[in-house]
Amino acid sequence: MPSQANKSAAAAATPVKKRGMKKETREALIAYSFIAPNFIGFCVFTLVPVIFAFVLAFMEWDGVHAAKFIGLDNFIRMASDPNFKAAFVHTIVYVIGTVPTTIICALALAILLNQKIFARNFFRTVSFFPYVASLVAVAAVWNMLFNPSMGPVNQFLASLGVENLPKWAAGNDTAMLTVIMFSVWKNMGYYMVIFLAGLQGTNPELYEAASLDGANKWQQFWNVTLPQLAPTTFFVTIMVVIQSFKVYNEVYMITQGGPGTSTLVLVYQIYNEAFIGTPEYGYASALSMVLFLLVLAVTIIQFKAGEDKDAPKKKKHAKKAA
Repeated sequence: MPSQANKSAAAAATPVKKRGMKKETREALIAYSFIAPNFIGFCVFTLVPVIFAFVLAFMEWDGVHAAKFIGLDNFIRMASDPNFKAAFVHTIVYVIGTVPTTIICALALAILLNQKIFARNFFRTVSFFPYVASLVAVAAVWNMLFNPSMGPVNQFLASLGVENLPKWAAGNDTAMLTVIMFSVWKNMGYYMVIFLAGLQGTNPELYEAASLDGANKWQQFWNVTLPQLAPTTFFVTIMVVIQSFKVYNEVYMITQGGPGTSTLVLVYQIYNEAFIGTPEYGYASALSMVLFLLVLAVTIIQFKAGEDKDAPKKKKHAKKAA
C-alpha cells in the first residue's frame, strides 16, 4: 500500500479546479453592467412612453377620467380637423423650405471657411455661435430685428424705397418664411462643422489631377468635391429632415403658431391638444403616430435612394475584383 507521504504528494500534484464563474461570463457581466444604466434609462424614459403613446392613440383620455377605447376614431377625426390639415401642410412647407436651404448654406459656408482666409477660426466660431446660443435670447433679438414697425430690417428696406414693407412674423404670408429663415440661420453653423470635417477628409491629389486636366473651380467642385462629400451630405440630409419634421422651439419662440394657424406645425398641434385647454391625450398620441410614420417613411425613402446610388459603384468594384 502506498505510504501516507506518497498520497500527500499525489494530491498536491493534482491540479485544483477553481470554483466560480468562467472568465467569459465575468467579462460579459462587466460589459452588461456598463450598458445597464443607459438601457434602463432608455426603457423607462423612451421605450415605455412610446408604447404607452401607441396604445393611447386608440383611446380617449383626459388624464382625469378612466381611459376609453375608441378604436380608430382619433385617426378618423383627423380627416375633418382643419387644424390637422393646416399643420400637416405647414410642416411639409417648412421641411421643403428648410432642408435644401440649410444644406446649401452650410456647405457654402464650410467651403468658404475651409480656405486660407484672414481670421478663419474667428469666423468659424461666429458661424457656430447661433447654434449654441440660448434660443430665447436669439429669438428675442431676431424678433427685434424683424419688427414690422421699428425693426432695422424694415427701416433699411424703407430707406431703399420699398413701400409695402413685409410684416414678417406678424403677417400671414410671411410668418412661415420668417420661421424658415430663423431656423436656417440658427442651425447652419452646426452642419457647417460637419461639412468642414468632410472637406478636410477629401483627397487633395484629386484636385491636382483635375487642375492638370484643365478643370475650373466649378468643375472641381461638381466632379471632385461633391462625390467625396456624398456620405457627409447623406448624413446631414437625414439629420436636417428629421429635425425639420420635429420643429417646435423655433415656431414657439417666433410666432406661437400664428398669426391664426399660418405657422401651425404638427408638433405644435400635438402640444396644443395635450397641454392647452382640456387635455386630449388620445388625440395627441394619434397625431404623434402620424408624425412618426411620416418621418419613418421619409427616412426609409432616403436610405433606399442612397442604396440605389451606391449600387452601380458596388457592381463596378465587383467587376474589377473579378
